Amino acid sequence: MKNRELIAIVASATVLCGMSTTAAAAKPAVYDYAKVVSSQPIVRYVTVTTPVRECWQETEYYTERRGTPGVGGSTLVGAVLGGVIGHQFGSGRGNDAATVAGTLIGAAIANDKASKRYGPTRYVQHARPVERCSSTLREHQEERIDGYRVTYQYKGQRYMTEMPYDPGKKLRVRVDVRPAG
Repeated sequence: MKNRELIAIVASATVLCGMSTTAAAAKPAVYDYAKVVSSQPIVRYVTVTTPVRECWQETEYYTERRGTPGVGGSTLVGAVLGGVIGHQFGSGRGNDAATVAGTLIGAAIANDKASKRYGPTRYVQHARPVERCSSTLREHQEERIDGYRVTYQYKGQRYMTEMPYDPGKKLRVRVDVRPAG
């Protein structure tokens, strides 16, 4: 039984201590205003890299081959006829070689005759505008304000703090009064 009584006493004391702490914390905070003596920005310099795209116009030249009409068909007919004639010669592998040689010779002869008949192949040169672009990186320094170093005065005493913003002419302060001892 003594253990149960001891546990009950300790539990009661804990609850009472918690209540007194809660009652002290429940007091409303007291605020006042202090005069700002100075507010100076805390400046940090950073290097900023920015991609810059530059574009310009250039003239690009290209050549277009204009074939002579009728030369392609004549060359094809000559290749077929040459292959048929070449196939008539030889036997086995020699027959295959004669067929290929006849095809090439027939195509060359027909192309030459058609080119003389219809005229030479023409080449036409053209120009067109082309946009070219390149990207470069440019760096520059920028100031960044990390906060403000604020000096303020309250009840004849000077204090200093750092804040994320400029407070202006006066600063709201929390007044904390506690008994000594």
